[in-house]
Amino acid sequence: FDELLKSTAANVRHSFAGDHALGGGRNDKVAFKAWLERLARVTPNLFIKVNQIIVKGLPNNTLAIVRWTATATMENGDPYINKGVHFITLRWGKVTEIDVYEDTLAVYNGLEKQYTSGIKEAKAPQIVS
Repeated sequence: FDELLKSTAANVRHSFAGDHALGGGRNDKVAFKAWLERLARVTPNLFIKVNQIIVKGLPNNTLAIVRWTATATMENGDPYINKGVHFITLRWGKVTEIDVYEDTLAVYNGLEKQYTSGIKEAKAPQIVS
């Protein structure tokens, strides 16, 4: 995630829907980095395939819409599949906002499976700022 963080503004706003360990909102780069690190720990083999990118706007206010499919194998061997969209706002090449929309029930169920398999952070309090 180092390259993503390099292009992120210090006051980046990141929102991820759901009442679970990955849900909530972050309003700074430090909390966003902590969230990315948690994502890697609770879904260590997550793969995200980008299906489509739409970009509009000028350099001072650019919107990128990214459609994707996420897959992983849960610790218990079950497959994880989710589809979603990121709305990403950039200003002069820096990411200032990331809004994530996906199947929150799939996320919740995946985290439950990871928790049952021993990844206790899958039920940790949300990282918010």
